[in-house]
Amino acid sequence: MLYENQRVTIVGLGREGVALAKFLARQGAKVSVSDIKGEEALGDRIDELANLPINYLLGGHPEELLEADVIFVSPGAPQAIPILAEARRRGIPLSSETRLFFSLCRAPIIGITGSSGKTTTTSLVGAIMRAEGHRTFVGGNIGSPLMTFVEEIVPQDRVVMELSSFQLEVLDQSPHIAAILNLSPNHLDRHSSMNDYVAAKVNILRFQEKDDYAVLNADQQPTRELTKSCQGRVLFFSRERELEQGAFLSQGEVTARWEGKERKVCHVSEIRLLGSHNLENVLAACAIATVAGVQLEAMTGAITSFSGVEHRLQLVEKMEGVRYYDDSIATSPDRTMAALDSFVEPVILLAGGREKHLPLEGLAEFIAEKVKSLILFGEAAPLLEQAVLEAHREDTGDRVPIYRSSDLIEAVQIAARISQAGDIVLLSPACTSFDMYRDFAERGDHFKALVHELRNSQER
Repeated sequence: MLYENQRVTIVGLGREGVALAKFLARQGAKVSVSDIKGEEALGDRIDELANLPINYLLGGHPEELLEADVIFVSPGAPQAIPILAEARRRGIPLSSETRLFFSLCRAPIIGITGSSGKTTTTSLVGAIMRAEGHRTFVGGNIGSPLMTFVEEIVPQDRVVMELSSFQLEVLDQSPHIAAILNLSPNHLDRHSSMNDYVAAKVNILRFQEKDDYAVLNADQQPTRELTKSCQGRVLFFSRERELEQGAFLSQGEVTARWEGKERKVCHVSEIRLLGSHNLENVLAACAIATVAGVQLEAMTGAITSFSGVEHRLQLVEKMEGVRYYDDSIATSPDRTMAALDSFVEPVILLAGGREKHLPLEGLAEFIAEKVKSLILFGEAAPLLEQAVLEAHREDTGDRVPIYRSSDLIEAVQIAARISQAGDIVLLSPACTSFDMYRDFAERGDHFKALVHELRNSQER
């Protein structure tokens, strides 16, 4: 069996680490798990592994974890931590759950990355593949770890993976169809520079062969230039121009043109997703589905019925003429700007959290121009406030009122107090959640619970 009697260490007991530990233990490996968190914080995950012979090295990364034939590094563990540097110095092979899945998966893989839009596009492509009649596994950076299903996946199936820069940086294989949706500064709290971040993303293309496909954004110069990195065939998508080959808009119609055939997929008015950024996601999905050989009916049916993914511009409630939207996934300024650009109504923006060392000037100018009121919370509140005040110095218009709140609870209370019929209350934080929450989903769930509680209190 794979890894039988080999000493294997897994660094990081996240969801991928748990799935990997289960798989490797079943394969007869001698598994150790190391995590910087202690036993109490990891209780639920340890419970999942209760019946397996696993050695735990918790509360740090001791040198004992180097007593291994191979070390699997979870995406949440930075490659630069000293213990991994020492592993490289000793010549211990480093791998990952994603890398192992690629080596074992028997079905064609569609891989999707980018600075934003990955989850929506991945979920939509999965829906299209299922509409075509394929048994389809969707995962990677979303959903259940695909290692859970690797032994049951057969060549006739389809696999659609969202791939983050953390998953890609150690990858030495590329998907059969690889898409890069966009590139903008992100995760510079983890990657040492923008060049390192882009290099990780480009790994999705680096190992393709001539029979593979790359799907790229024609509207961005950085992604257009990636054709130099492509070994296979390239198909573009564009919201701004018609293409000789690719997915684009033509007289309000989503259009796919490939190998001499042109297909009208649907009218823009039939798309249920909000925002121009989601229109780009739809065009990317069309380009991917086109080179995957999907029939027009499946594409049209899936796209026109797809209503989005949780925590991504999700309508939570409408109360007294005010609509509340959860966009907790927006952990970067670019994502928050895209969300703001989706509305023509007055927006009360809830923003803040832990910043990622990304430029705030563009977002601040956007806020100064488009936001009715700004409510800030979390560690980054002072930085965001200062950036908006700086933007106002260049602006002769009315200043956006800024409110500071101690947490999301108070932020929702302020929004309810100052909002009027016709307003949008938008949680789109532009920052990570890690100062207050486990992840963006927990933050979004809390926001939705607070809004539902507000609704209940109004009905009493």
